[in-house]
Amino acid sequence: MTSLPEDTSLIDEDDRDTAVRRLQEAYARGHLSHGDLDERLHQVLTARTRSELVPPLTSLPDEDAGSTSTIAAAGGRIRRRGAWQVPRTLKVASAHGTVHLDLSRAVIGHAVVDIELQLGTGRAKITVPRDATVDFDALHTGWKDTRYRPRRRPRTGGPRIRISGAMGFGRLKIRHAWR
Repeated sequence: MTSLPEDTSLIDEDDRDTAVRRLQEAYARGHLSHGDLDERLHQVLTARTRSELVPPLTSLPDEDAGSTSTIAAAGGRIRRRGAWQVPRTLKVASAHGTVHLDLSRAVIGHAVVDIELQLGTGRAKITVPRDATVDFDALHTGWKDTRYRPRRRPRTGGPRIRISGAMGFGRLKIRHAWR
């Protein structure tokens, strides 16, 4: 019997946060005792490599990956605003047209929301909650740069919005809500 090689790659903050969240969810659903939760949290918080994250997560039920929704249009306008339910992963595709996603009053039930944009031409505007943090390093733009001005005094505790994908000819504008 051949053993698999151990994954010695270093973990990042997202890996650790995901592991902690999985343990907390398992505890909340009654799959772990309080003592078991404490022991496993200690293992996760002191782990340095991916292989060290495996033992504390081994006997947990499968993770609920959350929902994934896709919004697609060949042209025209894609708009979401008001009190809409934001899925864990939102995929937005448009050959040409405008996209406006307003998350300021939306119901966000996840600590991290991934938005994948696949836009040909046209512009996109995303309004995020005041206390959100935004990461758009994985977004590739072909023609114009993304416009985003982080808050001067960032707030903590809000969702993390990760924007990825590709934009051809157009610009993405990200702004924080006023209220």
